[in-house]
Amino acid sequence: MSGAAGTRPAPEEEPPAGRTFTFPSALTVLAIVTLAVWALAFLIPPGAYDRDGEGAPVQGTYHRVDSGQSFVDRLNDLFLSPVNGLYGVQDAETGKVGPDLAGELYGSAGVFLFVLAIGAFITVVFATGALDRGIGRLAHRLRERGALLIAGVMLVFSLLGTVEGFAEETLGFYGLIIPLMLALGYDRMVATGTIILGAGVGVLCSTVNPFATGVASSAADVSLGDGIVLRAIMWVVLTAVTIAYVVRYANRVRASPGRSLSGFLPGAREHDAARAAEPPELTGLHRAVLVLVALVFGFMIFSVVPWAGALTGDADATPYGFELGWSFSHLAALFLVAAVLVGAVARFGEQRLSATVVRGAADFISPALVIVLARGVTVIMNNSQITDTVLHSIEGVVSGAPSALFAVFVFLVNLPLAFLIPSTSGHATLAMPILAPLADFAGVSRATAVTAWQAASGWMNLWAPTTAVTIGGVALAKIGYDRYLRFVWPLLAILAVLICGFMALGAMWG
Repeated sequence: MSGAAGTRPAPEEEPPAGRTFTFPSALTVLAIVTLAVWALAFLIPPGAYDRDGEGAPVQGTYHRVDSGQSFVDRLNDLFLSPVNGLYGVQDAETGKVGPDLAGELYGSAGVFLFVLAIGAFITVVFATGALDRGIGRLAHRLRERGALLIAGVMLVFSLLGTVEGFAEETLGFYGLIIPLMLALGYDRMVATGTIILGAGVGVLCSTVNPFATGVASSAADVSLGDGIVLRAIMWVVLTAVTIAYVVRYANRVRASPGRSLSGFLPGAREHDAARAAEPPELTGLHRAVLVLVALVFGFMIFSVVPWAGALTGDADATPYGFELGWSFSHLAALFLVAAVLVGAVARFGEQRLSATVVRGAADFISPALVIVLARGVTVIMNNSQITDTVLHSIEGVVSGAPSALFAVFVFLVNLPLAFLIPSTSGHATLAMPILAPLADFAGVSRATAVTAWQAASGWMNLWAPTTAVTIGGVALAKIGYDRYLRFVWPLLAILAVLICGFMALGAMWG
């Protein structure tokens, strides 16, 4: 999951010699953001919009109010912000959020549990070895057809990226992909592009990625399946463009090795070619696990898609009888049950399965806490009543802008935020409470705003030095980060133009 993902723990690395600064983690960044927002709340005047029957702000009704908060109240909000971010409850009359109030859940407890559940599921799947071996078999089977190998691996990585945020897991594939690419006459940059860009473009075009689309949709109060048609079309087009870009570079390097941007280490081609051994065959158990994983993600997609709206183009269409309309509570249960099923199929036994589920949930506690901290920031803004003031100030900037231009604005304004907060889930939880009602004002669907936001996050995480997947990948591939930037910047420009075009079409379409 991405941070390119930023949401899944990555192996720790020793800082390079002479390096004196390490960019802080997403948790630290959000702690700093929490303190900064709390301090700014003393300077930003409180205000509010009138609300409609569904609780959405009504454009043109903004007015100043008195928050009625004392310094002690504000200090209490800061102290309780992580708690409120998890299970704070919003009082229906006052709108205040607190852990001991009565009303609707405002905290992110549902998403928090969902992240832990899918973490447990993914960890159990990887513990079977089925996914690693399946990708290894695919790569080896296509080893004599270079372009097809690149396209096949990138397509699989992109598919995994779009449905479950496959990102940090790619770090384990450099030892397999690099020898294969070198044996075929390519360089290490081809292997790096195949891995980083393959998974990264999938995350950029997330269709139902729980850590990007899922968290953002929850924060925007829309279904995970809303906007899936636009995102699916984006995924097909942008994945094809990215594969073509890497294949074109690969063919150029094989024809003229001197044009390689990464160069070749002394003796590396001969040494690594000898290591491109055939992976073991898939066992019947591995095949069963892979089929089960495909069925689980397929059912997840079926359960969240608003089929009536997707097939008719009418967002308010009456749902078909077979639609499930599942929310995060249902999906959390789905992945917990699926984790047990995979463990049973793999014959883990009670002890190993229990330990793997617990380890998986523990490995994902970091992205889950990021969501909690980010939600805690919105609680501070809510209780000090500055959220609507911030919304009103941005409304003034984009007021009167065409809907297509607004969607592009959402993409652009999120680029610097994605740089600072590479965690997709934390970025979504922080940004969407502002962007969602702003989309209402601009006449753009909230689902389009979610798509624009995740495209910004995914695009930035293809190259940003704050992303563990990128920095870790170039280190494992033994190529310079500056050389990777030279390789990827033309593609970044192409993708940015295509994304802006899709956002404009999505705004007019939606």
